[in-house]
Amino acid sequence: MFKSGVYLLLFLQLLSYMCLSVSDYICLELYPSTCTNYAIAYVQGDKYHGAKATINVWQPYVQNRIEFSLSQIWVVGGGGSNTNTIEAGWTVDPSVFGDNKPRLFTYWTRDHYGSTGCYNMFCPGFVQTSTKIALGTNISPVSTYHGPQFDISLYIVKDEQFAVWWLQLGNDVVGYWPTSLFTNLADSASTIQWGGEVINLKPNRQHSTTQMGSGHFPEEGFKGASYFKNLQVVDDLQMGNLQVLLESFSSGFWASRP
Repeated sequence: MFKSGVYLLLFLQLLSYMCLSVSDYICLELYPSTCTNYAIAYVQGDKYHGAKATINVWQPYVQNRIEFSLSQIWVVGGGGSNTNTIEAGWTVDPSVFGDNKPRLFTYWTRDHYGSTGCYNMFCPGFVQTSTKIALGTNISPVSTYHGPQFDISLYIVKDEQFAVWWLQLGNDVVGYWPTSLFTNLADSASTIQWGGEVINLKPNRQHSTTQMGSGHFPEEGFKGASYFKNLQVVDDLQMGNLQVLLESFSSGFWASRP
């Protein structure tokens, strides 16, 4: 079954029909002087076996070397300290990659970022099968404000036969996460999220100037605000049954809030 919507202008009217929810901008306090800002669209309440999106690529400004900015898909199972996640997208993270370039990345955890999981293949977990695409690779070219726009398409899907979650970039399979890594994601996901995240260290008790996405607000539209499009979920194990949730939206959910 397919459900679809198009422009952001209609977004709120379509939410109940598409069962898609939006979190405008959330700050989760990690420490007294630090928070993680999220801006996401999500679905939950079903069993999900995959997710897909086309993600606009930018090179956002990151103010502090230990801050980061990312745009990604989250495949989530469980909650609290037992949260399992599979994540893939692009990130600007100087503390991990040593520069300010947007790079392809993955992440996983089975205990809500406690003692398990890591980026890419920094620990045992993700298994790369591609000889063409390397995790951590610099994504180029990037979008420019009111200029050419570039994006990547990512697809995460459960393979019941081989007991893995596959990652595909465009038409190329990158690798997989064995389901044995997980508890709640061993069978299926309970939530799918698409969106942006930044670490905000609140320098001088002010909101960081680190940008999310393009760093511009939704009113600026295409070529101004960053976008996700072609949001899809797999709601059963029939690989042809991709449920289209939103064909295109351009939003400042991925913009930096002052």
